[in-house]
Amino acid sequence: MRADVRQVSDGIHLVHGSNTNWVILTEGDAVTLIDTGYPGDRPQVLDSLAAVGSSPEAVTAVLITHAHNDHLGSAEHLRTAYGTPVYLHPSEVPHARREFLQQVTVGEVLRNAWRPGVLPWMVHVLRSGGTEQHPVTAPEPFPSATGPLDLPGRPVPVHTPGHTDGHTVFHLPDAGIVVSGDALVSAHPTSRIQGPQLLPDMFHHERARAVASLDVIATLDADLLLPGHGPAHRGPVGEAARRARERAGADR
Repeated sequence: MRADVRQVSDGIHLVHGSNTNWVILTEGDAVTLIDTGYPGDRPQVLDSLAAVGSSPEAVTAVLITHAHNDHLGSAEHLRTAYGTPVYLHPSEVPHARREFLQQVTVGEVLRNAWRPGVLPWMVHVLRSGGTEQHPVTAPEPFPSATGPLDLPGRPVPVHTPGHTDGHTVFHLPDAGIVVSGDALVSAHPTSRIQGPQLLPDMFHHERARAVASLDVIATLDADLLLPGHGPAHRGPVGEAARRARERAGADR
């Protein structure tokens, strides 16, 4: 299965992996890679870099929205094979090292197995190496505490805790884009709705903080959302975040 690579703006590509998205930011010959899919998505990650005329050697840095297995999959491989630094929010660094794990458990999944889509999703997780642990042995906090990072695309990290303690979205103000990871998605195999939404409750470490982080996303000036799951969503990101918050309230 080849990666589904879609150019959404100059030098910005959204890649749909097997069930998770990642984003490639290009600037000349240099690349910033945001998230890396499941461990089993590695061939697609490499294929997507080739599709935009790049290579793993050209990746200046890997930015991780959060250290769940379906976003962290190939980060350690890129770090060890190519010397690529892997950056996360300081609160997420120990999570990437697997000093602790803030991820849905098998027991929680089984308790939700009656919900539509959960069992097929779990089968996919197993086939994609989603229950394996691939810790990053030397993850690093973002090199700048505020403002844009000095990396291709000039992404601005914005802390959005709740899904995990250190979950971060990346604002690309010049392009009017937010790369939202799992803080705000547009679809998921275990969700019965389409459009801006939170992931189902079982996936969040602290649901109340995840809901509150939607207010943070709503302040970002952008009209294109690139989520960790689901298609790109066009329209004011603030409106998308507010819609997700309304849906989250209706779900309670």
